[in-house]
Amino acid sequence: MRLHSLLLPAILASGSAQAPQPALRPLTAADYARAERFMSYNTGPLVTGGSVHPIWLPGDRFSYRTAVRGGFEFVMVDPARKSRERAFDQVKLAAALSRAADSTFDALHLPFTRFDLSPDGKSITFEARGRRWICDVPGTACAAAVDAAPRNSVTSPDSKRAVFIRDWNLWVRDLATGEDTPLTTDGVKDFGYATDNAGWRSSDRPIVLWSPDSRKLATFRQDQRNVGEMYLVDTRAGHPTLKAWKYPLPGDSVVTMIQRVIIEVDGPRVVHLQMPPDQHRSTACDDVACEGPGEWADVQWNADGSRLAFVSTSRDHKHEWVRLADAATGNVREAVEETVPTFFESGFDHVSWRWLSGTNELIWYSQRSDWGHLYLYDAATGALKNPITSGSWKVLQLARVDEKARTIWFIAAGREPVNPYFRQLYKVRFDGTGLKLLSPEEGDHEIAMAPSGAMFVDTWSQPDVGPVSVLRDAAGRELLRLEKTDISRLVAAGWKPPMPFSVKARDGRTDLYGLLFRPTGFDSTRKYPIVNRVYPGPQIGSVGSWAFSPARGDAQALAELGFVVVEIDAMGTAMRSLSFQAAYFGDMGDNGLPDQVAGMKQLAERYSWIDLDKAGIYGHSGGGFAAAGAMFRYPDFFKVGISEAGNHDNRHYEDDWGEKWHGLLVKNPDGSTNYDNQANQLVAGNLKGKLLLAHGTMDNNVPPGNTMLVVDALIRANKDFDLLMLPNRGHGFGNEPYMVRRRWDYFVKYLLGAEPPKEYEMRPLPPPVP
Repeated sequence: MRLHSLLLPAILASGSAQAPQPALRPLTAADYARAERFMSYNTGPLVTGGSVHPIWLPGDRFSYRTAVRGGFEFVMVDPARKSRERAFDQVKLAAALSRAADSTFDALHLPFTRFDLSPDGKSITFEARGRRWICDVPGTACAAAVDAAPRNSVTSPDSKRAVFIRDWNLWVRDLATGEDTPLTTDGVKDFGYATDNAGWRSSDRPIVLWSPDSRKLATFRQDQRNVGEMYLVDTRAGHPTLKAWKYPLPGDSVVTMIQRVIIEVDGPRVVHLQMPPDQHRSTACDDVACEGPGEWADVQWNADGSRLAFVSTSRDHKHEWVRLADAATGNVREAVEETVPTFFESGFDHVSWRWLSGTNELIWYSQRSDWGHLYLYDAATGALKNPITSGSWKVLQLARVDEKARTIWFIAAGREPVNPYFRQLYKVRFDGTGLKLLSPEEGDHEIAMAPSGAMFVDTWSQPDVGPVSVLRDAAGRELLRLEKTDISRLVAAGWKPPMPFSVKARDGRTDLYGLLFRPTGFDSTRKYPIVNRVYPGPQIGSVGSWAFSPARGDAQALAELGFVVVEIDAMGTAMRSLSFQAAYFGDMGDNGLPDQVAGMKQLAERYSWIDLDKAGIYGHSGGGFAAAGAMFRYPDFFKVGISEAGNHDNRHYEDDWGEKWHGLLVKNPDGSTNYDNQANQLVAGNLKGKLLLAHGTMDNNVPPGNTMLVVDALIRANKDFDLLMLPNRGHGFGNEPYMVRRRWDYFVKYLLGAEPPKEYEMRPLPPPVP
């Protein structure tokens, strides 16, 4: 169905000082409904195929879930047979599960997204509705599974034991007998073993790393005894419930520390590593578990479990020490050290260093050349043997290391002369020779290597081109075509892709990249207010992934109401050079806003249909911080802003974040600090336009006190503003229908100058006909 322009021909005409403009007609519920067609819950069902996320099985077989007309199906791939077929009979399994669970399940909407296949291939297990289930592959019977392992435990490599936390101590369960044995006994509250509860991240899963032989555990005892607490109070009739937890802040004299230990499970015996307590830091994220709950990032065993390699990171993320420990004695020695002037990261989003215990070498990641690259070290002497990669492009992640073949597979961006954010897979030898591109198609490539290293799944796409997924061997040769996305129904419904663009940064030289969204009924003879959907980084940018997506939040939906919406990856964001990412290190109040303004001005010069006199901005979390900052620091440019869950003063946000991206807090004799330049409440009095502040009252990521600091400053400055506190919501309320609708209403009323429909209720469209 062709979507029509939402506004009468005259109402989007450019404002003029010569004559008053006609009043805009009110928008109706039908206008909002047309916009809502472009929300993800309506666009997603119109796309079939898509990216492949394999669940690898023995023998390089794998399963995955893919979209089909009317729902989803599970696929099993056998590379040896070059076969791709349904993993099981979904109709029969849905019926069997419905009987077992006393419920009703649809074959194309089964209540799980992944499953585990038994070693004999005869049954599958999965989690659904809070329970684990086991069904035979023919789909004749299902039953509730009895888990031998405790919930939130970590199973040993040989699948015979599972370790878990009980009363601040580590316990192990023999999965054959069900017997539980304590591994530690001296753990107490705020000084327990393997706990994953520092700052805003938390889980009940222990942070441990089993040795390959399943006989030892690497973990730590986490000391939070004198760490400051954060408090939240829920909303209810009667007495509220207080949530209190350890949440260190920048500048605190006491922060979370870890005391590293190795536990010999048979015994048991606790070996304390002979070193002072370490900072609760990692080389990749603002936690020590970066790959998921309990997935310890910077620790690696050797093959026989006799030695352990790990990286210690300083509190300010400027100093890194690669250390090797003797598992029997706890003796520790330093192998390699690196110091940087800003912040260290060992790759993008994942840890990308590797200890090669067989040759006692180290593959180390560094941005010392201003670009992220790999280097080979002698771990015995600490000497650099040779650079492995080099050039004005960035290695993002290690994908695989073959010690025997002395070859590395890695993901990088910016080497090919296209979009610098497109990820691609390469391989190279340890000595830096033999560099080869393995994913030649133009686009952003998502790579999933098989555990054997013999093959990988490659899915590539662009913001305006749907994904194609293939299976390739380790040399990049195509083995099997898996999926080709069909977006024909999406296009038939009126969808149009965002428009990629590039502009210059604040310096007039650096290229910036972004996406622009226009109404599907776009008319180039009219003027459209421009709205900036912002996220400042530094760990990612406003665009986020440059892969295909049928909906990017509500960017296209908002555009449908009569706006041009832009996302610009400003300086200070990731995936490019260190100097690009560290552009405003020590001045987080910058938030890339000079680049956002510069880019929007260039777009308005380039396209006459952009009305720069009507500029708005919105964002969530770091984007909320930036959106409010834009209203305070550029009050004559941005007329309307919406700030959601903003970390407006990073002195009131977890220590790891601010101290990495802004530096350690320094208090001056006059009472000022080096964090004053980033505190939004200190510039809130500059507000001229319309500002909506929103926050969840139970946000344990960015505590709501961040927004209250700005509210207090605005009141003291006698400024008008709007405030929306969402009771009992956490951090992720930005896509909640009520918040989306209020966001649309705010821009429609105050930036477009029209009246929104009263209390429009957002809800998905009926599912498309199969």
